[in-house]
Amino acid sequence: MDREWSVEESIGLAAEPAAVYRAVSTVRRTSEWSPECRAVWAPRGPLRTGDRFVGFNRRGLRVWFTTCRVTTAEPGREFVFRVESFGLPIAEWGYRAEPDGAGGTTLTEYWRDLRTGRGAPVAELLGKVFTGVPAERRAAANRAGMRLTLERIRRALTV
Repeated sequence: MDREWSVEESIGLAAEPAAVYRAVSTVRRTSEWSPECRAVWAPRGPLRTGDRFVGFNRRGLRVWFTTCRVTTAEPGREFVFRVESFGLPIAEWGYRAEPDGAGGTTLTEYWRDLRTGRGAPVAELLGKVFTGVPAERRAAANRAGMRLTLERIRRALTV
């Protein structure tokens, strides 16, 4: 099986891009819709470029945390953060909010695997130990998680 290094999923939302952006950039809300994230330690409200936060995650009986730094925060457009574990680069996650032309938004969630270079074997081992998902299956697991996340965001923003 060839390893996928990036995944992207999109969904249509009946909300304006600014509202969608506010939701995804208020990372404390992530546990409302993510199947893995259980809590986030972060400043209140939408985060800005350079802000840091910690995600507390769970998959089955496995529990782990990650440290994150916001790399792009363009209100109403794009929110991106990089994930590390024990100082090793793990992934980049992002959301793009694009007007759909009918008053709503197409929200795209994307992930890029950053476990490359000299630290990759250690980062891959940590990923497998903490999450139970080997590197070659992480993209598929993330794709399934993104679909659930996006659907939960849609429900949260249409209530």
